[in-house]
Amino acid sequence: MLDIQFIRDNPELVQEKSKQKGYGVDVSKLLQVDTDRRELLTAVEALRARRNENSGKMKTSLASQNGQGGKPEQSLIDEGKQIKIELNERETYLQDLDAEYAALLKAVPNMPLADVPVGATEDENVVAKQVGERTKFDFVPKNHWEILEPRDMLDKERAAKISGSRFAYLKGDLVRLQLAIMQFVMETLGDEAIIQKIIDENDLHISAKPFTPVLPPAMLRTEPYVASARLNAEEVTYKIEQDDLWMNASAEHTLCTMYWNEILPEDMFPIRYLGYSTSFRREAGTYGKDTEGMIRLHQFDKLEMEVFSTAETALDEHKLQVAIQEYLVQQVGLPYQVLQKCTFDIGKPNASGFDIECWFPGQQKYRETHTADYMTDYQARDLKIRVRRASGDTELVHTNDATAFAMSRVLAAIVENFQMADGHVKIPAVLQPYMAGRQEM
Repeated sequence: MLDIQFIRDNPELVQEKSKQKGYGVDVSKLLQVDTDRRELLTAVEALRARRNENSGKMKTSLASQNGQGGKPEQSLIDEGKQIKIELNERETYLQDLDAEYAALLKAVPNMPLADVPVGATEDENVVAKQVGERTKFDFVPKNHWEILEPRDMLDKERAAKISGSRFAYLKGDLVRLQLAIMQFVMETLGDEAIIQKIIDENDLHISAKPFTPVLPPAMLRTEPYVASARLNAEEVTYKIEQDDLWMNASAEHTLCTMYWNEILPEDMFPIRYLGYSTSFRREAGTYGKDTEGMIRLHQFDKLEMEVFSTAETALDEHKLQVAIQEYLVQQVGLPYQVLQKCTFDIGKPNASGFDIECWFPGQQKYRETHTADYMTDYQARDLKIRVRRASGDTELVHTNDATAFAMSRVLAAIVENFQMADGHVKIPAVLQPYMAGRQEM
């Protein structure tokens, strides 16, 4: 959530920036409800004080009777009844007002950073740079599914028979390649020397602390999911109907909620995790798109970076994650471009967002393979995750998350960029040590 005091101080700015992100929030209504709620809370607290005072007078009245079995003065009894009626009425109204206030406040998106481009559609994202020449062949390149399906490494037909559309069996060397990528990324992000090298090359001023690998839960309860500002029930997430559980749409969703309602010591920071999880997405609104291949599956595996930091280092942590993404893609040998996402496309809880799009020669286009999101303290406010400073003061942490590799997409990109005329695929040199030194599959 956004800080209510910031909204009180900057109502016009919040209204305008929310509109730029595509959210039609009513800041005036929120502030009126906020005022009414504070006034009612003051009245409720005054009534509670009167109730306590009245209760004290009753005890004094009884004590003055020296335990003779009497009762308090009738005027005190009548006053107590009237206070109870008024308090019940106002507490009920306050409960309703609290719910309205919370809903209005949660509807307000995070404010974009000053350098985020203003745009009304994703077409207004800005290409920050392109790296690597687009892969060229002396034959007509194929789409990844045209290579994988004939060689029995991708089977969507049988998966559809068992699970429905947009599921797949991955088999043989394609599975081995995925596991090789997983090992490569874990070793890379666990190497402090590599992290330091990336930090130095990008002139960042943060710790070189390596990432800790995590296998997080694949399901989470509604309350922390809502607090994370990541629950998108209509378009993205699957619900387990008989339980209060949602299927994870990305490892970040059970990583960012890990310290829900906790205060952490300052010497823990930065906290850097590399989560590996099977993810599930409804992909609502995309039917008719990417029906071939493995770009938009309902189930896929993903390596995700999650960072908890203090406010002063958070922006550099965001830059570090983007730099790590570029390093990984460069090491694999994929041509790519970096997009700075516009206000419309960065997402509700994000203050800044970047995408990496790798070149897919079979499709002759760049396609999104990575995203990096900076949430400031927006996510932590509702999750109530705080840092206790050495001084003893507490403040909200800042959160960042970013894709290391979404497996189905990077596998597709590798197959298309490293394909050979005979239908085999070269294994990127950096991954060969994890595949027993093999050079092709």
